Amino acid sequence: MGASNHGSDRTLGHSASARRSGRLRAGSDVLLARSQLYSEELGIALGRNDDGELFKWFLASILFGHRISETIARHTYQAFERYGLLAPQRILAAGWDFLVNPVMREGGFVRYDGKTSRQVLRVCEQLLADYGGSLTRLHEEAHDACDLEARLQRFYGIGPVTSNIFLRELRPYWRKADPAPLPIVHDLARRLGVHLAGYNRKTLAFVRIEAGLIRSRHQLAGRAESARRM
Repeated sequence: MGASNHGSDRTLGHSASARRSGRLRAGSDVLLARSQLYSEELGIALGRNDDGELFKWFLASILFGHRISETIARHTYQAFERYGLLAPQRILAAGWDFLVNPVMREGGFVRYDGKTSRQVLRVCEQLLADYGGSLTRLHEEAHDACDLEARLQRFYGIGPVTSNIFLRELRPYWRKADPAPLPIVHDLARRLGVHLAGYNRKTLAFVRIEAGLIRSRHQLAGRAESARRM
């Protein structure tokens, strides 16, 4: 009888804990599903699905793909925008010297300014030579999601992380854009109790949750640092 009562108490306690955990997960999901996309933060309208907006996001993704802070990447993209360098032809006309200074300098992209300027120029050359400057054409010519990622990674200096950054926010708009979430996204989802498998990753809701999880890593890192200091 006593053992049975203890068992009931444990069951009730576990159920209450599960309900609290479920509410926490639901709350996290709701908040994350409202997250601003990185493209939206930069004023890029991927839903329009035209080459001008696609190239802007491609350029931003190249910057975000470097080992610099998101703030510097964002400021550098805004410097490109300020000088009207949001098309491959305009960037090539500006040339390496102008990209290094003033564009990269104003963005705070100093450590890799020459290397990144060279990469952006080479990518623009390749995009014009291989696809007539059209990322829409790149998508159309790709056989499937794997081929799309492979084609992106043939561009100079673009690896799996940069292609993932570019494609993940295009999942709802490009049929063949379906990159697997990065390991850090799965790790953050686990830590915050978010069940990613319950979402269709081709939906805008999933993409917002993914963006929110990526943004949350700085907050989690800050909390861990504060805990260590205590």
